[in-house]
Amino acid sequence: MRINPETVDRIKQAADIVEVVGDFVSLKKKGANYSACCPFHNEKTPSFNVNPVRQIYKCFGCGAAGDSIKFVMDVDNVGYGEALRYLAGKYNIEIEEEEMTDEETLRQNERESLYIVLNFAKNFYQNQLQNSDEGQSIGLSYFRERGFTNEIRQKFELGYSLDIWDSFSKEALEKGYSAELLEKAGLLIPREGSSSGGYDRFRGRVIFPIHHVGGKVIAFGARILKSDSSSKANQPKYLNSPETAVYHKSDVLYGIFQAKNAIRQLDHCYLVEGYTDVISLHQAGIENVVASSGTSLTIEQIKLIGRFTPNVTILYDGDIAGIKAALRGLDLVLEEGLNVNIVLFPDGDDPDSYVRKVGAEAFKQYLKKASKDFITFKTEVLLQDAGDDPFRLAAVIGEVVSSIVKIPDAIKRQVFFRRTSEMMKVDEQMLITEGNKLARRLSTQKKPERAPFQPGSMPEGPNDIGSMPGNFTFSEDDFNPFEPEPVTHEAPQKSKLYYQEEAFTRLLVLFGTKELEPTITVCQYVLGEIDGIDFKDPIFQHLLTLFRENLGRNYVPDTDYFLNHHESEIRTLTIGWLTSKYELSGLWSEKYEIYVPFEADVLDKTAFVNILRLKKAFIEEKMKVCLDQAVHAKSEEEQTNIMGEFIFYKGISMAAAKELGSVIG
Repeated sequence: MRINPETVDRIKQAADIVEVVGDFVSLKKKGANYSACCPFHNEKTPSFNVNPVRQIYKCFGCGAAGDSIKFVMDVDNVGYGEALRYLAGKYNIEIEEEEMTDEETLRQNERESLYIVLNFAKNFYQNQLQNSDEGQSIGLSYFRERGFTNEIRQKFELGYSLDIWDSFSKEALEKGYSAELLEKAGLLIPREGSSSGGYDRFRGRVIFPIHHVGGKVIAFGARILKSDSSSKANQPKYLNSPETAVYHKSDVLYGIFQAKNAIRQLDHCYLVEGYTDVISLHQAGIENVVASSGTSLTIEQIKLIGRFTPNVTILYDGDIAGIKAALRGLDLVLEEGLNVNIVLFPDGDDPDSYVRKVGAEAFKQYLKKASKDFITFKTEVLLQDAGDDPFRLAAVIGEVVSSIVKIPDAIKRQVFFRRTSEMMKVDEQMLITEGNKLARRLSTQKKPERAPFQPGSMPEGPNDIGSMPGNFTFSEDDFNPFEPEPVTHEAPQKSKLYYQEEAFTRLLVLFGTKELEPTITVCQYVLGEIDGIDFKDPIFQHLLTLFRENLGRNYVPDTDYFLNHHESEIRTLTIGWLTSKYELSGLWSEKYEIYVPFEADVLDKTAFVNILRLKKAFIEEKMKVCLDQAVHAKSEEEQTNIMGEFIFYKGISMAAAKELGSVIG
């Protein structure tokens, strides 16, 4: 089925770009717009801009741009139809669909089908928990024993799978879901040696649905409860969905959907290990908590937390051996610029058991009292382990320094060098020197990656009036943390004519409908002044042709026409032209009474200057052709004629330069 155009229009009108993007990253008000660290590439300085007036976003680092639908498509890696369905669900819009052809049905997005069958499975398991005798006597009893209320069970959509080989798959097959789809979703395990049929992956277990950040169920975790038979005794306590097209364990944090708003509001995230830890803390009123679900913390999970807050507190149980192993992987968190604290619980307790033992208020007080920054915690643990052995103490210094140099912020590094110096009773300058050596070694081993060039992500050239579609964004990773080295970027191989063609096209797209005088629009004026000139760049020529054709029908396309154009390249260019990385401070006029005119206020001058610059660049290209022809002239007479043409063009160029006030003609 395909969503009909009327429904698509309602979804577009209802979707608010700030709300949609805010579900995935933490936005901060910046003038009239909002900014954040880009979810599409790794950065520590925000270069992602959201414009609530135009309902668009633009990243000045990687060039990503679009509207609410495009954002959902890219951030969730889904198709257009699935992005529309997500937004329709978010804004409670009833979807009206149209029949698709057989060919369109065959091309239906597999990911969408997986989401549908996983949601069906979630509903099935919830129903079994609430309404089956086995679910009530075993699953519901277990959750009640842990103190989970009905509200918290609904919040996390907990369920139960019957202890029957094919309870779920039989129901799913009867509802029309194929065995192949069930297998791809990780719900069905095929029987060996059989071309059809299989058995349920989850049997006789309580079910913990795993949601992605947008709220869709993408996988399940399941805990076995009964162990009264030899077959049960050999089964793992926890069983998780396998990797699928929609579930990659290293990218996911359990509870992120339920916790993201609290994390954003409190600007802090607690990280635990298990499902029940998350649920118990939510029930205790601590909702800014997620779990790594038993996996080692990955760079993708760290970045997911970093979308909402830079402040992370990791809650560990009292297993020192396990903590020492985990400490080695936490440098990844420091490298991402996050502020990491550690809380260690008494022996035998984890967050779930401790909060049930002492209560919510005492638990919160313990978190405040026991929290230590990661460097201090690591230093204390390693020093305790090293004792008085000088060789082991020297190794501890190396371990701690190796963590400190991963911190991208220079001020924080200095603070931790000083604190470590005091704790270890060693000279601070010696630690800094060792850090410098280590940083130099690391910089030679790993060269920073450069973001690929995207249209609109480069400076627009010195002659571009008022246009700032993008700039270089340097992250702190581009520099050695102690001895910065200059970073050079190759300039794009684009001619002066390219920049003038872009400036001219941008003027048409953004201001073509504006009137310079009654009945005379910018479009009419500038096109009348460049009659007979065509552009070299294909996309700018395409846009120029669109304006000329429409003007011939007495119609001038407005900015929204190009913002919603069916060609993605035109949409991307328009968003880049609409979005400025910088905003003029209100203090110029409010405090200093200095009034800076906006481009729209001086369109007559801007249009005139753009025409002159375009013609000058166009003439200079002809001059280059003349010089090339003169070099290859076959006779002196031919060369003289060519140079005469060159001098004619040179005169026009100098006259234009004088009009523009250029120092060099």
